[in-house]
Amino acid sequence: MFSYLLAMSPALPQDQDANAQAIASAMSALDEFMVAFNSRNMKAWAATLNYPHVRFASGTVTVWPSAEEFERGRTFERLPRTGWDHSSWAQRDVSLVSSGKVHINTVFQRFNDKNEPIGTYESLYIVTLVDGHWGTQARSSLAP
Repeated sequence: MFSYLLAMSPALPQDQDANAQAIASAMSALDEFMVAFNSRNMKAWAATLNYPHVRFASGTVTVWPSAEEFERGRTFERLPRTGWDHSSWAQRDVSLVSSGKVHINTVFQRFNDKNEPIGTYESLYIVTLVDGHWGTQARSSLAP
């Protein structure tokens, strides 16, 4: 289920159009994020992000200054050992929007190779427009 919650304040029609376009672009960026993540291709996944990229998870804060640094990560060596095969969005709710930044409260699920859920996690994704590219710039999740 996906919902788009927008603040109920008087806005000019051009602001509403810009916000709607920002939401559509941010949702598309999240779709690309998940496709790249599930492909286990670090280069493709890195291309869905904006930098510096920040992740808050497992009691730590990690900052990647560039795509090249992000690509050196070992996510796909570690994550499959937990039984993970793929993930999908279960819910995405917009909580804050401007023409260049969208905050999206998400719930995502991890699945094993039998398509059985092995974990469900709440998170916040901040998707930004940087140099004409919509990408996830920050993530905070309750996932390990």
